Amino acid sequence: KKTYTRHGLLYFCGFCIIFVSYLAHCTMDRIEAQNRIDQLTELLNDASRRYYVDNSPVMTDYEFDMFLKELEQLEKEYPDLSRDDSPVRRVGSDLADNGRNEFVQRPHKHPMLSLGNTYDISEVEAFADRAKKGLGKAFTYSCELKFDGTAICLTYRDGVLYRALTRGDGKVGDDVTANALHIYNIPRKLKLPAGFVPTAERPAPWPSEFEIRGEVYMPWSSFDRLNIEREKDEEPPFANPRNAASGSLKLIDSKAVAGRGLECTLYHMIGDGLPFETHSQALDSALEWGLPVSDKRKVCRDIEEIEEYINYWDKARKELPFATDGIVIKVNELAYQKELGYTAKFPRWAVAYKFKAEQALTKLLSIDYQVGRTGAVTPVANLEPVLLSGTVVKRASLHNEDQMNLLDIHIGDYVYVEKGGEIIPKITGVEKTMRPADAPLPVFPRTCPDCGATLERDPDEAKAFCPNSGGCPKQIQARLVHFLSRKAMNVIAGDATVEQMFNLSLVKKPSDFYRLDRDKLLMLDGWKEKSVNRFLESLQDSKNTPFQKVLYALGIRYVGETTARIVAEHFGSIDRIIEAPLQEIQDVEEVGDVIARSIFEYFHNEDNLREIESLRSFGLRFSIEAEKAENTDKLQGNIIVISGNFSVSRDEIKELIRINGGKNSSSVSSRTTYLLAGEKPGPEKVRKAQDLGVKIIGEAEFRSMIHESDVESRNDDAGSASDTSERRTYVEGEQLSLF
Repeated sequence: KKTYTRHGLLYFCGFCIIFVSYLAHCTMDRIEAQNRIDQLTELLNDASRRYYVDNSPVMTDYEFDMFLKELEQLEKEYPDLSRDDSPVRRVGSDLADNGRNEFVQRPHKHPMLSLGNTYDISEVEAFADRAKKGLGKAFTYSCELKFDGTAICLTYRDGVLYRALTRGDGKVGDDVTANALHIYNIPRKLKLPAGFVPTAERPAPWPSEFEIRGEVYMPWSSFDRLNIEREKDEEPPFANPRNAASGSLKLIDSKAVAGRGLECTLYHMIGDGLPFETHSQALDSALEWGLPVSDKRKVCRDIEEIEEYINYWDKARKELPFATDGIVIKVNELAYQKELGYTAKFPRWAVAYKFKAEQALTKLLSIDYQVGRTGAVTPVANLEPVLLSGTVVKRASLHNEDQMNLLDIHIGDYVYVEKGGEIIPKITGVEKTMRPADAPLPVFPRTCPDCGATLERDPDEAKAFCPNSGGCPKQIQARLVHFLSRKAMNVIAGDATVEQMFNLSLVKKPSDFYRLDRDKLLMLDGWKEKSVNRFLESLQDSKNTPFQKVLYALGIRYVGETTARIVAEHFGSIDRIIEAPLQEIQDVEEVGDVIARSIFEYFHNEDNLREIESLRSFGLRFSIEAEKAENTDKLQGNIIVISGNFSVSRDEIKELIRINGGKNSSSVSSRTTYLLAGEKPGPEKVRKAQDLGVKIIGEAEFRSMIHESDVESRNDDAGSASDTSERRTYVEGEQLSLF
């Protein structure tokens, strides 16, 4: 047996949990056993609900699995004490348990079970030995990456997507078909493979009906972008891509799903009379039919090849553009899968080997408290620089006071840091054995670190807020920056420019930007005639910003881009929102009680209403115009990947793709129609497009395809390079300053 020491400390801790539990069991009487079983059952059921339903996990997968193993051992020793709601025998459920039937629930034709997990290679070897003994004949294994997402089951009838269900409780799932159709790589209709000739006896290569199961996941790029937006809107960030994917798949507004950047991979086909002998043959065929199947799988002949595959991906997974938390090993032959069968919860022909999350241990030097545009105060940890996932991490968000208390964090502690992706690091634990004796407990401020106002905290909220919205300099500057931001009014100006304007008393509120003239702008350091002209032109262009973005630009607490669009489309004008009673706002889809009250209170504040009238007087749009151009189908059926820099922001390019019927994808695949390459495109994407024969087009050709003769580049003069540079600097400045 090989010895794996890469995560020796964590393995040792896991062993200690099990060993201590074993010693306890040796002396445990029935009353103690009953109490522990009850405690573990309630703990695990609560953790499962928070993981699957709330998308807000309270423990790591490793901790959950260790507690589950302890419960399983107890139930083996005391089978008569096992509870009906024991998580040992039940699949984790993503069905809401709060009485809100937001999705139709439908039964699975075949039970949708989970997999047995292990962190120990010896248990994979034991699985292989059991399969050998159970079958008594030669067979192969299919090894696949375990995508860290949320399970989905697709049903195709006559080659057309009929239904998409979540796992639910394994027997019944939520019908998310409308949302699944907004995931770009889930085909509505299957395609005939090259060389297939339909006949009367066999009109299509696929069965008339079959299920194919897989995982909906969120790539790192989409996850990082979403969390940055949530941090900016002072919403709690998603803990990991799995929770983000699960929450996104369950959005009530299916249009919003399209903007979340979800992808899908499929890994298990089920149906009556499937014409395949092996699992790998079934997936090869699914790939030919246009279904998204991973190209990272491998057929292995023995445990040595399985271990080579595991060892390779334990390192190579760090270069993948998506999260993977392990390897799934399956008996490849379908007849042998049937022969091995199932337990009540798991298939006997498959097992999942779980990777440990990559961590780094470093010292917490200090904690800063940052004030955001809505007054939320966020603690940010300053760390001794540490290398993690190829980058040096110096800062990490602690999110709120509750998180600090949960971690029991002290200044001078050595803390475990993980990276959820390429951008946002998080502190996941404290190594208390290394805590200095004199390590002070940090005190969360009770007054605003910027203006000194007494902080307020709603009992139902995790964050503390500075109430001095009109007089707190950090809040005012942050709101001004937000107003001009790329996804709001899209005015070319960075944080430093806004800070200069604020310090010179040129702007105190958004309408002041439209009162600026050349003489005032020339007061700014380094600004000449050309810079002034660019800014004023950009400001003039902003008056054509759609109502939904203007609403977002106002910076209402909890109102992000998606909520702003939903509210704008529901009411049609700002006057209708102002007039709306609280109950009507609460009735809008995706708008809960907290957001509704925030909107209602914002539009019943006299200062805000005066500011809206000032902005209206400068020509900003506060209604959805009837003459708004309809979407076109000029790019219908086209999947376009964009890479590089363009004359406008990448978001504007994505919007042009969307309103003309196309789909934007983050990665090049055989289904990609075009790679739209700007200046300095990613060499890997270009290489892959060339290898797959995907056509590469430039911005001019793209615009000619949509006949956009009336849209001119904002930066088509000699100053375009500097504008692009300033825009790029500003985008970086929008992020929470963690580095």
